[in-house]
Amino acid sequence: MPLLGCIADDFTGATDLASTLVRQGMRAVQVIGVPDGPLPEADAVIIALKSRTIPAREAVAQSLAACDALLAGGATQILFKYCSTFDSTEAGNIGPVAEALLKRLDAPFAIACPAFPTNGRTIYQGHLFVGGNLLNESGMENHPLTPMRDANLVRVLGRQSEGSVGLIPFTVVERGAAAIRDEVTRLRDANRRFAIADAITDAHLMALGEACARHALITGGSGIAMGLPENFRRSGQLPARMDAGALPEVGGFCAVVAGSCSRATLGQIGIARDHVPVLELDALATPDAAALARQARAWMAGKLDAARPIVIAASSTPERVAALQDKLGRDAAGALVEEAMAEIADDLVKAGVRRLVVAGGETSGAVVQRLGVASLRIGAEIDPGVPWTHATPPTAPEGLLLALKSGNFGARDFFLKAFS
Repeated sequence: MPLLGCIADDFTGATDLASTLVRQGMRAVQVIGVPDGPLPEADAVIIALKSRTIPAREAVAQSLAACDALLAGGATQILFKYCSTFDSTEAGNIGPVAEALLKRLDAPFAIACPAFPTNGRTIYQGHLFVGGNLLNESGMENHPLTPMRDANLVRVLGRQSEGSVGLIPFTVVERGAAAIRDEVTRLRDANRRFAIADAITDAHLMALGEACARHALITGGSGIAMGLPENFRRSGQLPARMDAGALPEVGGFCAVVAGSCSRATLGQIGIARDHVPVLELDALATPDAAALARQARAWMAGKLDAARPIVIAASSTPERVAALQDKLGRDAAGALVEEAMAEIADDLVKAGVRRLVVAGGETSGAVVQRLGVASLRIGAEIDPGVPWTHATPPTAPEGLLLALKSGNFGARDFFLKAFS
């Protein structure tokens, strides 16, 4: 039975979280959507939802169903995972989901900490920084679906929540787990339902994890999970560290499909262009998913290789994304790209691709659903937050390696190094 039950609001975030747990010696399995049967055998089970941008009421319903499945499977602690840039709208979905989970667990309080220092996301005095810049001045504030124009997370979460939101400041976190527990008690006694927790280093995340050992609910990015496996070891529920990330070897062709329009992904496409075959689809010029898939199908013929990947991308600049949204509407524009990339990924797997990188959270969700992936065994990292995973979908019952990459993650040469 799982010790830790996790609910992730997108697919790449789920693999990022699972990778963090595997790195700390916890066997982790990612389940796609709310399971209708027994949970797989693992120390941690992560249920991956596609709930970040759907209406808040639907996100709450899906998250509660996931919570119920994890509790029924034996999980003793629940982690609600969202993006390290706290991606949300003014109405949620982080606040409404966290509130609903607190009520379901009959818990009085939960921390919120999306920090991921390894990838440059830190929190100081409740403000989220990307590198040395506030989130709203970082170049990442203009997400096409969940723009983040306010770096003050206490204020952002307060607008989304019924209960009041406090702060566990750097001066407390720096003093360690005991000081954090004392501050949590003070905040809870002051009727705070949530508190943003400052974190600048991995040591801060480890201390926060230790302090939350008895919390029914923890919320945050994947970094907050760093300190949780050791809690289970201290209680004798988890054995000493082991290699939790071993995966079967899989042959076959390799490929990349990219739907993310983040700066990082655009840079990765640029580097790949100089080394491997790259097709850049233009959804603005061809706003038809089936037509885009036909273009890709004709282009890939004869290019598939087991030694080097091909890259098929529908990524574009913020200006062209905005133009497509003006033309079709925001939701229709996103659905167009997701549908096209899912069909292209299906074509690639049918053509013999067995090692596939997918860039973009929404794109990853569409791809794994199209392929019929039910669960993913999590393996070793390629770059921080992006592991290889193993699946056996109906389209590739002999095995398929997938790397689901958040748009903002990965080094500039990610699309090359993933296959080396």
